[in-house]
Amino acid sequence: MAGHVTKRCNCRNSAGKKLGKSCPLLEKRDHGSWWVRYEAPPGADGQRRRPWAGPYPNKTVADRALPKLQSEADSGRPIPDRKLKVALYLRQWLAGKKSLKDSTRQSYTTHIELYLEPGIGHILLGDLREHHLDALYEAMQQINRPSEEEPSETLRRLLRARARATWGEDADALHNRRPLSPTRVRRVHATISSALSTAYKQKRIAHDPSKNVELPTAKRRRPLLWTPERVERWQETGVKPGPVMVWTPAQAGAFLDFLEESEDRLYALYHVVITRGLRRAEVCGLDWADTVLTGTTRTISVLEEREDDEEHRGLKTDASRRVVSLDPVNAGLLRTWRQQQRQDRLRVGERWADSGRVFTDDLGRPIELDFLTKRFARLVRNSGLPPIRLHDARHCAATLMLAGGADMKVVSATLGHTQYWFTADTYASVLPELAEAAAEAAVALIPRASRRE
Repeated sequence: MAGHVTKRCNCRNSAGKKLGKSCPLLEKRDHGSWWVRYEAPPGADGQRRRPWAGPYPNKTVADRALPKLQSEADSGRPIPDRKLKVALYLRQWLAGKKSLKDSTRQSYTTHIELYLEPGIGHILLGDLREHHLDALYEAMQQINRPSEEEPSETLRRLLRARARATWGEDADALHNRRPLSPTRVRRVHATISSALSTAYKQKRIAHDPSKNVELPTAKRRRPLLWTPERVERWQETGVKPGPVMVWTPAQAGAFLDFLEESEDRLYALYHVVITRGLRRAEVCGLDWADTVLTGTTRTISVLEEREDDEEHRGLKTDASRRVVSLDPVNAGLLRTWRQQQRQDRLRVGERWADSGRVFTDDLGRPIELDFLTKRFARLVRNSGLPPIRLHDARHCAATLMLAGGADMKVVSATLGHTQYWFTADTYASVLPELAEAAAEAAVALIPRASRRE
């Protein structure tokens, strides 16, 4: 039997069986949808295959689709699985990604379980279209926003999934009253876009709708400098002016002084991060074999990540693989740290874990990323300085380099940014304030009789 076009619906009889193309209501123009059935090559078991494709809005569109589908089937190319739903495919896709970092896998899982599965998981993968994604993102942006309109079915499914969830990266924010940010929508879209790109390459779908969706504009979170006015306001209210804050050179120096005076064990690590701008996974993943601490050229190399190290994979892009120059102070601190590490090794003997890492705990084991982040936050609180995140220490490094007159391209290369313009755009708001602070400091250095009085 050759391929054919027919009209079907989802009505059921009294026994619960689908009527399909035998429903008497199909005579009505607005009842049911048009489907195509065509001949496909036999399966691996030799059984005959006659897949369905649809629904199509009318018979004309279905008639046009039939020859194309039959031609694709006759060509021998893989036939899309037209019974596979988005939810099951996303689980298969995630399970097949063997080399993900734990944090990335958790983010994908969160996106799937909180948004993608309840929002579009019930749709057949081959039927997913742009309007489905548009409806999902619109519903996401309505979460925690008051409205007098009746919530859509998509929004109701998202709210039910949100109410059940008690885990993941949003564990502390699941039940707050803040709307989802445009950045969150874009991250969820990035997840489904990656999954659909894989499906398209594997010929599971003939069309990737994620490439044609207009996303909400996400505001860049540019760093702000901790100016005296902002520090005073923070001391009065306890509220940070923005999510990304940067210390002035004087504040960074005060923090390093605090670490040195308190003889913090990881003083050298934080000094490298604050002055050279390494990411936390990069600094935790440094190997002694990739450092040069003597001679006229002193460097640390951020090279290939280890295939067997899930925790410390820290390279984001090709630009992240770089050689970072060291000044005499940082080189001296690392030499002192290496002596301390050798003493630790002699002290613990056979219990020493020879990881080859530059920075380790007192048993030679690589430092865990979350431990480093929490330790930094505690040290900042104890120092009494205005708060910054560990990642913001990279911005401090950039600020110090720019204050010292370094070229923007040099700063970009040192930080491992892919594009020079990204570095310039990121620090556009910091540079004027930094220049103003430098001007005030220069004037303050001039002895004046009026000030002495």
